[in-house]
Amino acid sequence: MSIPRTVLERLSRNRVLKRKLPSEFGSVPILVSPDASLRFWKPRVESDLFDFANEFIHPGKVVWDVGANVGLLTISAAQRAGASGSIVAIEADTWLVGLLRRSAALQPQTSAPIQVIPTAAAEALSVASFHVAARGRASNFLSGVSGSSQTGGVRETVSVVTITLDWLLEQGQAPDVLKIDVEGGELKVLKGAERVIAEARPIILCEVHETNSRAVTEIFLHYGYKLYSWGTTPRPQVNRATFNTLAIPKGK
Repeated sequence: MSIPRTVLERLSRNRVLKRKLPSEFGSVPILVSPDASLRFWKPRVESDLFDFANEFIHPGKVVWDVGANVGLLTISAAQRAGASGSIVAIEADTWLVGLLRRSAALQPQTSAPIQVIPTAAAEALSVASFHVAARGRASNFLSGVSGSSQTGGVRETVSVVTITLDWLLEQGQAPDVLKIDVEGGELKVLKGAERVIAEARPIILCEVHETNSRAVTEIFLHYGYKLYSWGTTPRPQVNRATFNTLAIPKGK
């Protein structure tokens, strides 16, 4: 790591910046932090999550954003789903939860209501240790998973409540669209979401670490999903989950 990058990461700690989403999402405001990603120092916010929102989220849709971070999908999905839709953002980092809630409060009445839940999704209802990454909050991870290679160590460890997505299903509306980005914890999330996958059959965008690829693939194929490599053009169908996997139930 270069010295300038190290200095920039330290300057980013807990810094909050106000940005706007692209014009196709109404240029609505969002609060971000370079502590989550250094790219947020730039005034223009870019993400392939915006492409995902444009393609798969439509008025009235219910979206669950698991591992919401600063809420790029949460806020863009709220604009796409509109007032008749519903967004649930799940985030274990309470500092990021504060940003999400402040961003949600800035949205126009035409956007979908946003429910921010300060918890981690896993395979069981429990209490777990959650590690805040030293280099940036985008690499935070639950104890017991491999995590990212980009953590740079652990800044602090806190206790968090974990829920299952199947438990969340019992509390309200089933998701039409589900995004999972939990730094190696995706297998735990999917094991706790088998009813969601079998009954709600949402379109799923899931970050999959190599150590989980085979097991994640087996879950998706068992429930009749087709897998695609997200972010490549053209978008190929694949036989095994890739780092960014788009899983679409057969028939959708």
